Amino acid sequence: MDVKRFLFGFSILFLLVVCDVSANMVLNVKHKFAGQKPSTSAMKEHDSLRHQRILYDVNLPLEGNGLVNSTGLYYTQFGIGTPSKTYYVQVDTGSDVLWVNCVGCKKCPTSSSLGVNLQLYDPKASSTAQDVSCQQQFCTIANGVVPSCTASSSMPCSFSLTYGDGSSASGYYVNDVIQYGQVTTNGTSPTNTSLIFGCADTRTGNLASSNGALDGILGMGPAKTSFVSQLASAGLVSDTFAHCLAGASGDGIFVIGEVAQPKVNSTPLIPNQELYNVNMESVDVGGTALQIPASAFTNQETIIDSGTTLAYLTDAIYVPLMNAVTAQYPNLMNQTYPCLPYAGSVDTGFPTVTFNFQNSLSLTVYPHDYMIYDQGQWCILWQDSSSLAAGAMNLNILGDLVLSNKLVVYDLENSTIGWTEYNCSSSIALQTGPSGATSLVGSPANPSSAWSLDVERFITFLLLTVVLAAYFN
Repeated sequence: MDVKRFLFGFSILFLLVVCDVSANMVLNVKHKFAGQKPSTSAMKEHDSLRHQRILYDVNLPLEGNGLVNSTGLYYTQFGIGTPSKTYYVQVDTGSDVLWVNCVGCKKCPTSSSLGVNLQLYDPKASSTAQDVSCQQQFCTIANGVVPSCTASSSMPCSFSLTYGDGSSASGYYVNDVIQYGQVTTNGTSPTNTSLIFGCADTRTGNLASSNGALDGILGMGPAKTSFVSQLASAGLVSDTFAHCLAGASGDGIFVIGEVAQPKVNSTPLIPNQELYNVNMESVDVGGTALQIPASAFTNQETIIDSGTTLAYLTDAIYVPLMNAVTAQYPNLMNQTYPCLPYAGSVDTGFPTVTFNFQNSLSLTVYPHDYMIYDQGQWCILWQDSSSLAAGAMNLNILGDLVLSNKLVVYDLENSTIGWTEYNCSSSIALQTGPSGATSLVGSPANPSSAWSLDVERFITFLLLTVVLAAYFN
């Protein structure tokens, strides 16, 4: 055998192994209230609008109805079309459709209080845009069987969404190229793929307001119409995504793909739900289990929702929790917004709260997370679900208040969700190849952290290169 040919062929094979690629995606996200000190009333107003819309769609039987809203906490940007144009969208785990405002839109906002430049998507101006007809499988998944859609029909696939607060969005679906950041063993680089998304030509009610307005919604819900589900169905990514959100004090990161480090424990997602529902089993305050009837957990749903600012608990949980948290300050329970002047560290003056879930997964919330300094006082942010609309009174909704500074992993392939406490200004390691290679991906505060962790393989490859160079010379 020709030794030189053997070594040359071996080096090429080795190079292919070293440089294997898996298409993960990374989005840098910003908090709606970043750099601000929102009042408790402002956060409750945000949640009130959001939950009216969420609750309207919770019991809808149709899989894939997008939960469109203008009250998202986190937003990101990516390109759409050819040539590509930049759009700002809310990242929302409570909805199932990606959509953006389109040309000819009636009452679409033209400016935003967030200081971003809004623009309308024009499918006719994109050389890669394609119509989506009512006959396509995606349309059936999103809308069910449409009687007026016949085999010879060229009728476009439409969407029309109306919410409990009276606002609405409607339009039609299109297929076009989406540009995003792909993570490989070589770092993060731009890539694109074709996806189906909504083209909204009408918005009404609060959806037409410029307050916190963006170009659209990036739905990351569990339905087959969502952004991540479409990528996974095309074999481009694993059906897994994660976020690490730094709260109102900073930015965060949103990735699609398998998280290699840090490892998280998980709990099962309740099947056949339109949101991310889990089984809560008990609550501890200051390390002591609260005496709560078992029916409070078996008869009430618990939803993990990164788009909600606060945390809402049913009466059976809220009352004993607040009694325990305010045990040293009993008069606080008589206030609509429990606030008091407090000079010391709230972490030493108030207890931690821990929610326990199926599979022994716990979520600990510290006093500095569930309290806010507002107008010279410290206010407790736990909320009673009875203050929400009638359909929400039996829901526990755990929002940004409890999810901030935690890496949350949604594994839709295995129907689980998990989390761990984490510094969201640092980096996480993504699995980027079948051979175990990983890459670090960081938040905007650490933008240069996408690099290969597989140092051992790199060194081996470098040594091989040196040996081959010496041999052929």
